[in-house]
Amino acid sequence: MSIDAPLALYETAVKPEWLDVNDHMNVAYYVLAFDQATDALFSFVGVGEAYIEARSCSMFALECHVTYDAELRGGDGIRITTQLLGYDAKKMHFCHQMYHHDSDRLAATSEWMGIHIDMETRRSAIFPDDIARRLGEISDAHADLPAPPGIGRVISLKAGRPR
Repeated sequence: MSIDAPLALYETAVKPEWLDVNDHMNVAYYVLAFDQATDALFSFVGVGEAYIEARSCSMFALECHVTYDAELRGGDGIRITTQLLGYDAKKMHFCHQMYHHDSDRLAATSEWMGIHIDMETRRSAIFPDDIARRLGEISDAHADLPAPPGIGRVISLKAGRPR
């Protein structure tokens, strides 16, 4: 099976209830759309809802960084791509990039670190062999992709008062 690089697993449109007082997409709904793209990624990897029910394991978010790069308005189409940046025995590091569907302009990014959890103990757990193999296949397919802009960046201001 061919694996897209990056993955294109999720599309939607900005819903009226996602708009804020500025008449554009509220920050909370960017995170919601990214979370829905994360669900699509987890299903693609094999750790979606059926996996949770069958194996009593799941994925939890450890960290998430969001950037807001361009405004989205009501009805705008959204396309989210996903790149696997790395994984180890228990964790996945990935990045989503949200694009305005029509113009292809980058609207936002979301970098995530997720951890595999045994739902009975509520502790981290090693990925089963089949999931580790699947992550390896995706990682191989994404190996030649450049790192998305801003990966691993830190929020900061220079010390001192504004002038």
